[in-house]
Amino acid sequence: MEEKYEVYEFYKREIYRIGWRVQYKAKKIRNKENLLSEAIPNSSDFTKDSDNKILISQLLERLPLKGKLIMEQIYIQGQTEKEVAHNLQISQQAVNKWKRKMIYELSMIVSC
Repeated sequence: MEEKYEVYEFYKREIYRIGWRVQYKAKKIRNKENLLSEAIPNSSDFTKDSDNKILISQLLERLPLKGKLIMEQIYIQGQTEKEVAHNLQISQQAVNKWKRKMIYELSMIVSC
């Protein structure tokens, strides 16, 4: 009887671990940033595409260097916050704070 209980507990723990891994992977996928190039609708008009790229580069130029690097790596290159943190040798929390600060700053620039 005790052996059946041990087997039951073993499989119960394994199912719990598998469920946790699935939830973790789903959360990781859900939190992955959208690339800026995916947000801009595809058009066959070369002029609009060029204008959008110029506008984006002009907006990014108005940001501090570190903020510009973070925004480019996340939204243009498609890296995760963790990857950017590793590249810049700062914490992921710092990357997130910079990202939020730069988004706010960009919104203030555009609204003026």
